[in-house]
Amino acid sequence: MYRFLGNTFSALLLACAFLFLAVCACTPQNSGPQVITKPPDTNRTVTPSVATPEVRGVWLTLAGSTVFDSRENIALAMRTLKENGFNAVFPVVWARGYTLWRSERMQRDFTLPIGAQFGSRDVLRETIEEARLQGLTVIPWFEYGFSSFNSGLGTPPGAILTKYPQWASIGRDGQVVVKNGFYWMNALDTNVQNFMSDLVMEVVNNYDIDGIQGDDRMPAMPSEGGYDAATTARYQRETGRTAPQDFKDADWVKWRADQLTNWLQRLRERVKARKNNLVFAMSPSPFPFGNVEYLQDSPTWMQRGLVDLLSTQLYRRDVPAYQGLLTQLQSQMPTNARRKIAPGILGRADPFIATSQLMSDWITANRTAGMIGSVTFFYEALTPNNFENARALRQGLYRLNAAFPRDSLLRP
Repeated sequence: MYRFLGNTFSALLLACAFLFLAVCACTPQNSGPQVITKPPDTNRTVTPSVATPEVRGVWLTLAGSTVFDSRENIALAMRTLKENGFNAVFPVVWARGYTLWRSERMQRDFTLPIGAQFGSRDVLRETIEEARLQGLTVIPWFEYGFSSFNSGLGTPPGAILTKYPQWASIGRDGQVVVKNGFYWMNALDTNVQNFMSDLVMEVVNNYDIDGIQGDDRMPAMPSEGGYDAATTARYQRETGRTAPQDFKDADWVKWRADQLTNWLQRLRERVKARKNNLVFAMSPSPFPFGNVEYLQDSPTWMQRGLVDLLSTQLYRRDVPAYQGLLTQLQSQMPTNARRKIAPGILGRADPFIATSQLMSDWITANRTAGMIGSVTFFYEALTPNNFENARALRQGLYRLNAAFPRDSLLRP
């Protein structure tokens, strides 16, 4: 009897085991419980929390601005930019013949370590520290480049050319080159080139920056210049020709522009040798104007891979004129260079202040053209009417935050 019951019980256990295995074999396997409350919505659009990385930059100036008047003003500007969707600042560090950091070279040569109005401050360091608190990219901007003085700001020719008159750019009339009120150093002179390189490298070596930026004056020199004895003798030695009286002669322009491009390459090599992860940026005038007037051959810069971020100054005051310059810029540059171009847009040049609609149209045009962003000239274009333009961008094109595209810019 007990044997019979035992055999029967064993048979039942075996049957239950087979049934359990059969059920498991027909059930989908999951790592956890699966609860489906409704069918998935395959048509639902997922809204991203951040935008595609792009340059959303702003230049910080001395002219027409109070940003650098105090550290409090700097802090306010950095907070304003962060809160309104910007991700990069380009603070001026070289203008009017002085620096906005405490420069050893300027102290040694001119007993002027920083602009006199800044006293014991280090404006660049303050700007970097406040920008870092907001997570902003910082790329110091050498606005004046090879121009050492502006006639509206003191007694000509300024401290630099007063001490070193041999550094002056000389025109065919034998006089110092002055163009639009700017006094120019000879950008083809080795001593002048070394001076500018030293200033750039001080910033590279001593500050926590993300890059450096040249300008429509670096590398640059008015095409009226280059008639000093050393430059004309070198031109004749290298080409077998005498420097022409026509300062816009095509061969003469090209030779001088090539010298500036070669200096740019040497400067890039010095910067990258010290800190390879810095963005090497330039903001020239549009080509061919910049080439004929200021010896800036920006298409060649890009073809030679000398610039990580190009912000050509497409400064116009309406959409059609801007679009014309943008189309021209596209046609001049290698196709793969567009991911390294964030054109400059003119937000303000008193009495002109761009409307928020104009700024949005220009930024949209840059995006449509495949550019990697935009840089606004300048911060005070955003501040009128209780920051109307800044708020409009935040509510529209800059609604989502975007990272600064450093990796893309540094990629060859």
